[in-house]
Amino acid sequence: MAQVTDPRDGRIRSAVDEQVRRTRRFVDETEPAALAVIAVMALSLLGALVGFLAVSNWTIVPFAAFLASSAVGWVRYQEETAYVIALMMTVSTILILGLIIVFIFRESIPVIRYESATVYGITVPGLRMFIQPNWDAVSPPIRYSMVPMIHGTVMVTLIASAVAAPLGVSAALFLSEIAPATVREVVKPGVEILAGIPSIVYGFIGFTVLGPWASDQFQTTGQGSYLFVGIVVGLMALPTVVSVAEDALSSVPESMKSGSLAMGTTDWQTMTSITLPAAFSGVSAAVLLGVGRAIGETMAATVMLRGVPRLTEPLVNVFYGQETLTSIIARNYGEADGLQMDALFVAGVILFVTVLVISIGAQYIEWRMHKRLGGEI
Repeated sequence: MAQVTDPRDGRIRSAVDEQVRRTRRFVDETEPAALAVIAVMALSLLGALVGFLAVSNWTIVPFAAFLASSAVGWVRYQEETAYVIALMMTVSTILILGLIIVFIFRESIPVIRYESATVYGITVPGLRMFIQPNWDAVSPPIRYSMVPMIHGTVMVTLIASAVAAPLGVSAALFLSEIAPATVREVVKPGVEILAGIPSIVYGFIGFTVLGPWASDQFQTTGQGSYLFVGIVVGLMALPTVVSVAEDALSSVPESMKSGSLAMGTTDWQTMTSITLPAAFSGVSAAVLLGVGRAIGETMAATVMLRGVPRLTEPLVNVFYGQETLTSIIARNYGEADGLQMDALFVAGVILFVTVLVISIGAQYIEWRMHKRLGGEI
């Protein structure tokens, strides 16, 4: 039987072969003196990285050599130096990200071993962190459950998404398809400015204004509720959703909209049947960015929530708010030690994996839309 080859594997091999050919061509066409400067740059940057990881006092020496060789290369061989610096920065970014991932996973191993549980005679590392709801870092038995924080993060994210997604997409559709050009030129920069407001400002407003009002209106004991934290975080994510979704909607070719209108459809039918489906990958990416902002929000949640790592009763009670994954890290990292610090790294691992899944989901949606619209897969 003939073996079926995945077209994507062929494209990956072609891309790798093309990069190898470009590198060889670069080496063949570059002067030996320039290659020598580039080699010094690469080796000195590698030495600085090794020295940094080894916490050496001599790290400054190879880093200074890198700066000096880069300056010489920029003066004498600017094009080649710019190419190599861009490549080095790209590789360094990927390497640093990889080291961060290795570090947070490594630091979480002790508490994962501590919270192992046995199921049907099989020991599952870290299972107890997800099957029992108790977090107690002081009195025995010491437990580090992630269940209350995962519950709080999910509650806040769902509420924030319910606020940011419909409002953000609707506002983006208005700015892109309905608003006059003068209104768009004024509102769009204003929305982008809102994205730059620090999260602690939103959290402070929520704590001083929304918190006391909600406590009086709903007769809750103390401040802190997932409902109003989610609303505040949703408003924080709203500028991101509006800006990215509006860019995606504006990129839809005008010929597609004109063709739809020429067939006798209304403006609303054109927006819902042509513009939104064509820009769906960009709009979904905007919503997912907003969701990622909600999941990773720290200061607003830390300021507004109670800081008690336990579940609400009942679980769907949004009028009380205890803790999220980000807020427990922000609230405890200064005084945590030992297994408690390792447990905070587990919270970071959960956040990292969650955002990674969201990113993969966004890429999958984009791939499906390219396939549906007949683009390159």
